[in-house]
Amino acid sequence: MDSTVGKWFLNWIERGNPASDIQAGGAGTPAWSEGNLVRPLVHGAAYFARLQDELRGLQAGDRVWFTDWRGDADEQIAADGTTIGGLLAGLARSGVEVRGLVWRSHGERISAPISGRSNELLSRQINDAGGEALLDQRVRLFGSHHQKLVVIRHRDDPSCDVAFVGGIDLSHSRRDDSGHAGDPQAVKMDSKYGQRPPWHDAALELRGPVVADVLAVFAERWNDPHPLDRHTPYRMLLQRLARMPRHPKPLPEAAPPPPPAGPHAVQLLRTYGLKHPPFPFAPDGERSIARGYAKAFGQARSLIYIEDQYLWSREVASGIAAALERNQELNVIIVVPRYPDSDGFLGGPPRRLGQLRAISMLRKAAPDRVGVFDLENTEGTPIYVHAKICIIDDTWFTCGSDNFNRRSWTTDSELTCAVMDTSAEGQQDAGTRARESRPLATELRQQLWAEHLGLDEDDPQLRIEGSLQLWNHTADTLDRWHNTGRRTPRPAGQVRRHVPEPVTPLQRLWADPVYQLIVDPDGRPRGLRGTTRF
Repeated sequence: MDSTVGKWFLNWIERGNPASDIQAGGAGTPAWSEGNLVRPLVHGAAYFARLQDELRGLQAGDRVWFTDWRGDADEQIAADGTTIGGLLAGLARSGVEVRGLVWRSHGERISAPISGRSNELLSRQINDAGGEALLDQRVRLFGSHHQKLVVIRHRDDPSCDVAFVGGIDLSHSRRDDSGHAGDPQAVKMDSKYGQRPPWHDAALELRGPVVADVLAVFAERWNDPHPLDRHTPYRMLLQRLARMPRHPKPLPEAAPPPPPAGPHAVQLLRTYGLKHPPFPFAPDGERSIARGYAKAFGQARSLIYIEDQYLWSREVASGIAAALERNQELNVIIVVPRYPDSDGFLGGPPRRLGQLRAISMLRKAAPDRVGVFDLENTEGTPIYVHAKICIIDDTWFTCGSDNFNRRSWTTDSELTCAVMDTSAEGQQDAGTRARESRPLATELRQQLWAEHLGLDEDDPQLRIEGSLQLWNHTADTLDRWHNTGRRTPRPAGQVRRHVPEPVTPLQRLWADPVYQLIVDPDGRPRGLRGTTRF
C-alpha cells in the first residue's frame, strides 16, 4: 500500500458507510483500487468516440451495464449518424447483455431540460430489442439519480474490460469538441447560450481492477429490493409504457476483476441521500464525496483547480476557505458557466444567490488568492461548463458526476473517481517535479489550461507557479478587448472574469427559501444540518 496515496484517499473508517462492500478496506487491504490505467477524455465528442469504438467490438455473450441521468435515444454519438439508442438496441439484438438504470426524472411539465419522456423512449428502444433498461425512482424526495457510468465486460478476454465514469450523459448537447460550436442536437437552455450551446465536459476511461468496483456500484443499485417506481398510477403507467417490471431481474454472478493495467490508484467516492425506505447499501446515506474533498483540501499546498457547473453552498465553500486560511501559499482557480442554464425570473435568482455566497466566502478568506472565471468560444458565445473536475497540487484529482454544491454532496446519487498516479513521476512533490515529468494530474491540468488559455500543452507558462497571475492576465486581456469595441484581432484564449449578476434584496426574500428547499437541498441526517460536517 502506498503511504502517499493513504495521505490523500479515505480509509475505510473515513468513508463512513460500513454497509457497502465496495472498496471497503479492512484486513490490511486499501479502501481503493491500485494497478489501473486511467485516461481522461475531455469533451463529449472524444468520450462518444471511445464509447462507440468499445461498443462496436462486442460480441454475443459480452455485457454492457450503464446508469444515466438523462438519455436521448436519437443522440448521434458519431458523425456517421450512429445513435446511442440504435447502438445499444443493436447490441441487445445481437446477444450482448445490455442492462441500464436511468433516472425516472421529474417530467417535462416540471422542467423541460429534465426529460422523463426522453429517458422512457431510450429505455423502451433497448427493452424492445431484448435488453433491460429500467427507469429508477428510488431516490430521496427532490433528489435524482445523477450517476453516469458505463461498464463493458468481455466474456473471453477480461483484459479488454473497460469502464467509463464522468459527467457526460448519453444525451443531447453533449457531443461538442474543443472548437465549441455546440452539439447540433441541443437541449433548450437560456437564450444567452444560443441555439447550439457550446458545452465543456469530461469523463474518464478506466481499465484494470477498478472496472469490477464500478460494476459493483451498478449492482448495488440494481439489487435494491425496493420497487423502482413510486406507487402512483402515473408512475406505474410510465413503467408499463417502457415495458419494464417494478423489480429488476437478478444479475448474473460477478466475474473476477480484470488484471492490473497501469500505475493509477482510483478511489470511488459516492453520494446517496438519507431516505425512506433506506438504500440497503447506504442505510444512513453516503457522503464519501464530501469527505474525500475535505481530506484532500487539508493536503492542499499550492493549487486547487476546479471546473464545475455550479459552485454553490457555504458548506462546500467552507472547506476551500479553511484551506486558504491555513496555507498562505495556496491559490484557488475556479471555472464555472457564465450564466445558469435556466436564468429566467424564477430560475436565475436562487442559483445565483447560492453562487454569490460561495464566492464571497472564498474571497473573504483570501481576496488575492482566488480567481473565478468563465469561458467563451471564438464567436463570443459563453461556453456552458458542465465538467466536474478538481485537481490539487498536480497530485490528486477527481472527475465524476458530482457538482460543488450541497445537493451533489448530500442528496442526489453521485459517483466520482479520485485518482492518483503511483508511478515515480506521480509521487514527486509538486514543487520539485522536473518539467519533463508529467504525472497524470499534470497532463490533465495542462490539457485543460492549454485550451482555456490559448497555449500549447508544452508551454512552460502552464506550471503551477504564477498560474493565478497568468489566468488573471489572460482574462483581463480578453475583457479589455470586448470593452474597447473589439477593433483588433481577438486575443488568445477563452477566459473571462466571472461576474455574476447580483440578486436584489427583494429577490432574496423568495429566492433564499427556494434555494434552500428545492435548488440545493440538504440530505444529511438532522444532526449534521447547519454544520460543515458530512
